[in-house]
Amino acid sequence: MQKSSTKEAPKGKRLSIGIVGGGIGGVALAIGLSRDKSLEVNLFEAAAKFSEIGAGVSFGPNAVRSISLLGLEEPYTRIADKSPAPFEDVWFEWRRWHDEAYLAASIAPGCGQSSVHRADFLDALVDCLPDGIAHFGKRCAAVRQGPEGVTVDFEDGTTFQCDILVGCDGIKSAVRRHVLPEESDGTIEPRWSGTKAYRGLVPVEELKRAFTEAGVEERLATVPQMYLGPQKHILTFPVKQSTLINVVAFVSDRSTAAPQLPADEPWVVGVSQAEMLEDFADWGEASKAILRCIPEPTRWALHELPELPCHVRDRVLLIGDAAHAMLPHQGAGAGQALEDAYVLASLLTDERCTRDNAERVLEAFERCRRPRACRVQATSREAGEIYEYCGEGIGSDEEKLADNLKHRFDWIWNYDPRTGVKEVLASLGWQETTSCDLSPGSALAEKA
Repeated sequence: MQKSSTKEAPKGKRLSIGIVGGGIGGVALAIGLSRDKSLEVNLFEAAAKFSEIGAGVSFGPNAVRSISLLGLEEPYTRIADKSPAPFEDVWFEWRRWHDEAYLAASIAPGCGQSSVHRADFLDALVDCLPDGIAHFGKRCAAVRQGPEGVTVDFEDGTTFQCDILVGCDGIKSAVRRHVLPEESDGTIEPRWSGTKAYRGLVPVEELKRAFTEAGVEERLATVPQMYLGPQKHILTFPVKQSTLINVVAFVSDRSTAAPQLPADEPWVVGVSQAEMLEDFADWGEASKAILRCIPEPTRWALHELPELPCHVRDRVLLIGDAAHAMLPHQGAGAGQALEDAYVLASLLTDERCTRDNAERVLEAFERCRRPRACRVQATSREAGEIYEYCGEGIGSDEEKLADNLKHRFDWIWNYDPRTGVKEVLASLGWQETTSCDLSPGSALAEKA
């Protein structure tokens, strides 16, 4: 796209759809939509190329189901990690902080701790994205709506016009400022949770040796573990075909109801190993062995969004972290973005969705998806409190804690996103059809 140009949908297309944000949710949505030849799909990424920050990301059964329904099962399976047999169904084993005593396990049958390195997963998705859809160096500056549709202004001086715009641009979303303008909805900013997380990747053989030297069972290096304690917890799980162990060590300050991160403090900083070890000085041998394997940790200030009053304004919709950025304590954020992507792609590839009823379709999507996403958001915050011995009605009672964790995630995992499509169709008064097949080579992909 040339500077100062305006790109409009080609004649003969049923809908022109713009996507702002090239993370996991945005790329997955673009892939699903691109298989319908009656749609004009364009994705805009602010960076010069696709990239992901962070290390490992977990997917529950609901997320893996969404990946499969989007026709992305093969590339995902190729890079996904699972726990070693006979622990392949274990999502996490839960252990006490100071002596590694076993408390309980959460079981996700047929899935377990299905995890990937974020950058590897995004690369696998990008390989499935048709040429010509992605545009880089396109940072959204403003969004306008009028009789002709939606116009996006980019910081480089270019514009783009479409029928529907989807904001997938993360927790600091620029599109969100249009959906929830400050003059009517007040300032909506990400809020610091009071929790900071040390992160690192450890070679699996190095961690096994460290455990052996510390007298810790070697199996704990490769089976996903969560060490729980007052105001802190540590998680480990394998990534990169089990050659690396993803480690995250959380430290929370709950001394105030509304913690404030200093204005000049970055969200992500490099820190010394000594500082990290000091925070866990009174923890058990396994925890210390894990952290001693991370010579140069980074520390992340964990932010989330408040529950938003809405996710849609006319023909502009927010999905993923732009709509419901949450804390990572249930491993559910990326899964919600993938659910959003599948349900929305199924609706927009339905030939009954047109320029004339696009607003109604987006409103129906938001009406059906928002309550679930908000509940996952709220319970993710609660999960962190439970892990750190301050859950309401649970506290440090380990029997209650174990009972909660055994089945806490079932309602998230058991969800079938095809149910979400059915709910939206019902709210629109549209007759239910066979679930939309978004896989490559499907009848959908051959439509004129």
